[in-house]
Amino acid sequence: MTRLAVGTPGHPQLDGVFVALGRAAVAGLLSLGLLAYSRAPWPSRGDWPWIAAIAAGAVFGFPLFTSVALQHVDAVHASVMVGVLPLATAAAGAWVHRQRPPAAFWAFAALGSAMVVCYALLRTGAGFALHGADALLLAAMGWGALAYAAGGKLASRLRAEHVICWALVLSLPVTLPATAWAWPKTAVSAAAWLGFAYVAVFSMWIGFFAWYRGLALGGTVRVSQLQLLQPFLSMLLATMLLGDSIDALTLGFGLAVLATVLLGRRFGAGPPSDRHDAPNEPTRFTQGC
Repeated sequence: MTRLAVGTPGHPQLDGVFVALGRAAVAGLLSLGLLAYSRAPWPSRGDWPWIAAIAAGAVFGFPLFTSVALQHVDAVHASVMVGVLPLATAAAGAWVHRQRPPAAFWAFAALGSAMVVCYALLRTGAGFALHGADALLLAAMGWGALAYAAGGKLASRLRAEHVICWALVLSLPVTLPATAWAWPKTAVSAAAWLGFAYVAVFSMWIGFFAWYRGLALGGTVRVSQLQLLQPFLSMLLATMLLGDSIDALTLGFGLAVLATVLLGRRFGAGPPSDRHDAPNEPTRFTQGC
């Protein structure tokens, strides 16, 4: 959907900076409404550093680097680079929660990431070459891992939907003026606006409700490995939305990666032993859905 919003290298649509900051601004305004409607309590003083870390990673780092990179590489190339994110998230989660998963977990996690990289080499064949935008994508993975680990930690004591909402609201003094400054000066297609609307409402906002809740319930280290499937799910969607193709090689590697995810999760660390549910009805989001 980000690729749909920014267009292709030969047919650009929305600017990458506008997509990255604009989607955070839209989600931030929606967050204001949700926090007011649910009468969310203010986070404690110790929560704000983690909220700031989420804002730095999920609101600015990951969207900004990804949106700019997608103006220079195709969706398939970018989705393969996202294969680094699960390993980075597991490492960040182990550091934040002070956990030490067994060597078997790291072996399966590394194997899954290696298979994604191997798939990239085989699929692109002789034409494979590192692109300057790959540095941006790797930076996005690092910031995303930080945001996921911090969000999983906070969601163990705050309602999951409030975690991302506070980070988005904290960012509004930057995202709103920046969005106004980067507003497109030329005509943009309806498809690009549709892609922008999706990443603003779902990728930047609603998707985090379930994701942070899942990280808190299952443990950031173990749940992180589900992200290994994201490149293949992204490619599947790209075949339907962007006209890309999917072949037997992609299907085979997807199934192999799925096997490493299932095996690795058996050894991954679960939620920290000191995890406790927030007193303000943490299950209301689940019930409301």
